[in-house]
Amino acid sequence: MAIACEERVHALRGQLVRQGLSGFIVPHADEYQNEYLPACAERLAWLTGFTGSAGTAVVLSEQAAIFVDGRYTLQVRSQVDVQVWSARHLIEEPVPSWLSAVLRPGDKLGYDPWLHTPQEVRQLKEACSKAGAALLPCEPNPIDALWDSRPAPPAAKVVPHEIVYTGTSSEDKRYKLSRQLKNENIGVAVLTAPDSIAWLFNIRGGDVEHTPLPLGFALLYQDGTASLFLDTNKVTAVLKPHLGPAVRIQSVTELPDTLEQLGKAGERVLCDPNRTASWIPERLARFGALVIEGDDPCLLPKACKNVVEINGAREAHRRDGAAVCEFLAWLSREARTGQLSERDTQSYLDDCRRRQPLWKDMSFPTISAAGPNGAIVHYRADEEQCRRLEPGTVYLVDSGGQYLDGTTDITRTIAIGSSTPEHRDRYTRVLKGHIALAMATFPKGTTGAQLDTVARRPLWEVGLDYDHGTGHGVGSYLGVHEGPQRISKGGQTVALQPGMILSNEPGYYKSGEYGIRLENLVVVIPATTDRGDGREWFAFETITLVPFDASLIDETLLNATEKDWLNAYHARVWAVIGPLVDSSTAAWLERATERMP
Repeated sequence: MAIACEERVHALRGQLVRQGLSGFIVPHADEYQNEYLPACAERLAWLTGFTGSAGTAVVLSEQAAIFVDGRYTLQVRSQVDVQVWSARHLIEEPVPSWLSAVLRPGDKLGYDPWLHTPQEVRQLKEACSKAGAALLPCEPNPIDALWDSRPAPPAAKVVPHEIVYTGTSSEDKRYKLSRQLKNENIGVAVLTAPDSIAWLFNIRGGDVEHTPLPLGFALLYQDGTASLFLDTNKVTAVLKPHLGPAVRIQSVTELPDTLEQLGKAGERVLCDPNRTASWIPERLARFGALVIEGDDPCLLPKACKNVVEINGAREAHRRDGAAVCEFLAWLSREARTGQLSERDTQSYLDDCRRRQPLWKDMSFPTISAAGPNGAIVHYRADEEQCRRLEPGTVYLVDSGGQYLDGTTDITRTIAIGSSTPEHRDRYTRVLKGHIALAMATFPKGTTGAQLDTVARRPLWEVGLDYDHGTGHGVGSYLGVHEGPQRISKGGQTVALQPGMILSNEPGYYKSGEYGIRLENLVVVIPATTDRGDGREWFAFETITLVPFDASLIDETLLNATEKDWLNAYHARVWAVIGPLVDSSTAAWLERATERMP
């Protein structure tokens, strides 16, 4: 891999010289600004060897750097050639800051306008300007000229997602959003986010691994009609009747001309500057459209699930909890041999989920990590790194399922055999943070950034922390990562609202030794207690139903309130999941949910 990557960087530099460029930016992105990409868009992985879901590479004539966030600081060093690439922290040293320091006057930095949003382009232009350099769009992408074995674009069929799961018709969604456009004097909204398109039209696809996304573009007009731009090979016979006469299905190749026509008509067109490829608003503006920057109108309605979607999520988590408990019961019997590998356990858990009703896929590749591999936040077991679950090992398993009625995501950390006092201390502090967040009540208008410290405090008290967010949004049979809702240290202005589903997943990682993460999904609900202040207050309902490992809990670190929460949670797990599992799993579950004194 290292030799291949070195050759590819050399070849890219040659291509840049031929195009009169001094450097090129390679983000982990596609034209839809997806987090998880189809194989044909994995340019960053092809060039560097890094396979994480977030990162950016910059190749200059004399140096090359790759930027990743805290989830991937260990992974990137194990996957890329450090003789070729300088690994940098994406948050501590953002790409624009680095560029403004290393670019030279007269340099010409290339970028693909399909892979960067307008907001990103503005930041890059500013960085180049500070250095006396220029930022230039490149079409086609120079990597595509070098990638001989590039996979073909995906062409999975687009299918209806029935109202029994969505709770609201596409027509009703379009009507409501079109009224919003009319009130704001906007003629048409451009939709490029695949999950927004899937939500708005009540459709699903299979163009991205583990996420039922149909890749395409859409235009929503002020009168409630819409155009849906798809590869025509994806269109099924049932799609047109499902969408109805108000939705025109067009070939994706027609999009450029349609944008040109909107421009010539002088339309006011809404584009999200943080989620739309910069190519689109640039083309609109070039032909005369007035581009209005604003949030994707589907963003908040999609995030705030309706009653049908929330009930579906609860049902999906019941079945998912049964699958995970079946796995953990098996693990408690088989792990004592010391012969199980990370791949063995991953395979067994995946099979448990496949047997559940309404299951369609995993929501992401299962993270099955023993010992030091658990400290790699997004670890994937492969032949070189795969470890056995030996006695004394701390085992972390992060997994989820895609069901027709909901998307799940859960992490549990398990002691294989005996554990050390340090293991129990760190586990219990992570659990204390998890419980504190699960019990939080907060007034309307509170953001995830304001709640993040609640989960970190037990670790902060002894000088420890974790380098990832505490919670991400989750879709409804859509993305396991969904915005705009999240719980992390900063940069969030979106208030949490009823119906939003998020993860609650504090952790602790000791590089080279072990990792601990405890994750449940929660839904924002109205708080039951009347504060008497006239304000709306919200709380979290935990919908994941799987016990925590009692052998890793130091009971002396838990206060009475925390013990009460844990006992109530375990009683609920036993009451709901117990009747869904076989007798051997039920026997294990009864022991695993025993009341703590």
